[in-house]
Amino acid sequence: MNKERLMKMAGAVRTGGKGTMRRKKKAVHKTVTTDDKRLQGTLKRVGVNTIPAIEEVNIFKDDLVIQFLNPKVQASIAANTWVVSGSPQTKKLQDVLPGIINQLVTTSRRTTMDVYF
Repeated sequence: MNKERLMKMAGAVRTGGKGTMRRKKKAVHKTVTTDDKRLQGTLKRVGVNTIPAIEEVNIFKDDLVIQFLNPKVQASIAANTWVVSGSPQTKKLQDVLPGIINQLVTTSRRTTMDVYF
């Protein structure tokens, strides 16, 4: 690099005139990891337990369904706290409804069979 180019670059980061201090480089904070660590610490304090073998979680909101496939589900019944972690997909109710009805019909048949037989 030549001297003129270096002087031009140095002048670009100066906040005032000649003889003033250069600006300090702002540190980029990684808030996502600290927020996640803080959340996990709070959940541990509340006493959540992981619930295994949950394949799907559906959250209904208006005409939309927020669907989590293979989520990590944690719960603390005493604290009335449920945590669903994973990648969500937002779908219309009409798209998801046939699969949900099949699950409900199968569950109701099982309970009916248990009651009568």
